[in-house]
Amino acid sequence: MSPLDKMWASFVAMGLMVVASFLISYARTRTSGVWRGVLSLIAFLMFIPILLFMLSSLF
Repeated sequence: MSPLDKMWASFVAMGLMVVASFLISYARTRTSGVWRGVLSLIAFLMFIPILLFMLSSLF
C-alpha cells in the first residue's frame, strides 16, 4: 500500500469513528426502546470496518 493510500485509509477510519460516536450519542439521548438498540447495534458494527481500515493504515 502506498503512503497516500494509507493516509486515505486512516481518514476513512477517523470519519467512520466520528459517525459512530455521533450515532451512539444520538441513540442514547434522543431515542428509546427498539430504535435505541438498533442504532447502538449499527454503531457497534461500524467498528469492524474501522478496525480494518486502521490496521491497513498501520501496515
